[in-house]
Amino acid sequence: MNLSPTDLPVLLLYNSDPAWSPADTAEITHLMDLLAGGLMQEGHPTQPVCLQDGDIKGLMANFDPNEVVVFNWCEEVPGIPRSASLVARALEEMGFTYTGTDSKALLLAQDKPAVKRALEKRDIPTPAWQLCTTTESCTWERYPAIVKPAFEHCSIGITHEAVVHDRAELEQRVEQASETYRQPVIVEDFIAGREFHVSIVGNGRLQVFPIAEMDFSAIPDPTGKLCTYDSKFAPDSSDYDLIQLRLPADLALDEQRLLEKTALAAYKATNCRDYARLDIRQQDGTFQVLDINPNADLSPDTSMALSAELAGYTYGQFGSLLVNLAAKRHPVFGRKEPAQAVSLPVNAEV
Repeated sequence: MNLSPTDLPVLLLYNSDPAWSPADTAEITHLMDLLAGGLMQEGHPTQPVCLQDGDIKGLMANFDPNEVVVFNWCEEVPGIPRSASLVARALEEMGFTYTGTDSKALLLAQDKPAVKRALEKRDIPTPAWQLCTTTESCTWERYPAIVKPAFEHCSIGITHEAVVHDRAELEQRVEQASETYRQPVIVEDFIAGREFHVSIVGNGRLQVFPIAEMDFSAIPDPTGKLCTYDSKFAPDSSDYDLIQLRLPADLALDEQRLLEKTALAAYKATNCRDYARLDIRQQDGTFQVLDINPNADLSPDTSMALSAELAGYTYGQFGSLLVNLAAKRHPVFGRKEPAQAVSLPVNAEV
C-alpha cells in the first residue's frame, strides 16, 4: 500500500473510566477531540476508540492491524492502576503497530528501582537512593531526602511532606507512604538545583526539542521547590500558581550540550521509543535524572506539546510525526530512517 505520510489511517486509542467524574470524562473527551482534529487536519483518516473496561482485545477485534496505525494514548486499563503496559502488550499480541514505547519498556518505567539500576549500569547520573520496605529496613542517613512510592508516576505521593530533614521525619513518611500506596518506597537525595523537562522524539534519529525549565523562583524554601501532584493537577492550589514553565530554558551552550547528552543516554538506557520526557535536575556541574516518562502526556498545555510547538510543529503536525515514527514499524506502511541525534539551537525563539 503506497500511502503518503499524511494519508496514514489512525485509530486514536484512549481510556475513560466509568468511575470518573463527569468533569474528568468531559476533559479527556475534549483532549481526544483536539488530537483527532489535529491529525485529520494533517490528512490522517482518524477514528477515536475509547477503552472503558478491561476487554482491550474485544474492543480492537473489529480492526485490521494491516490497515491502521494505533495512536496509543491509554494511560491504563480502567480500574487497574499502573497498567499502561497491559494495553501495549495486548496490542502487540494482536499484531497492531502503535505509537510510543513497547510493553516491556513501559513496565520498566513504572518500576523506579529498576530505572535507577538501568541508569547506574550505564553511569548516567541519578540521585543516590535506597529502596525501603519498612522503617526498620531503611538505613538512610543523608538529608534533606525525598520519599517516593516505588511504582507510581505523575507525581503521585509527591507532596511537600515527602521531603524529610531528619530520621524522625523519614520514619514517619516511609511508614505513611508505604501504608497509603501499599508498596515499597524509594528514599533519595533531594536535589535542590534547577529542574528541566527534556522532550526527545525519535528512534534511530533522535531530536531534542527546546528544553523547558520548571521555575521555582516564587518559592522561597529550597526544599519546597518540587513538582508536587497538586502543581500538575490542582489548579486551585498554591503550587499550581507558583511554579511557572520557562520555555526555552536559559542555558549556556556547554550546559545545554551536557543536559542533552545526559537525556539522550537515559532515553536509550531505558529503551524509550518514539517519544519521552525526562525530568532532570542540575547539581554541581552535573545533571541528575529524576524520572523517565515514556508516552508522556501530550495535552496541548504540557511541556512536551509546548516544546514541539517551539520546535515548529503545530499540534496536528506533532501528532502526525509520532504516527509516522510508528509507521516505520508497520508491516505494510514501514519505512526506515538513518541513525543519528539532532538538537535544536540554544534558546530558540518562537
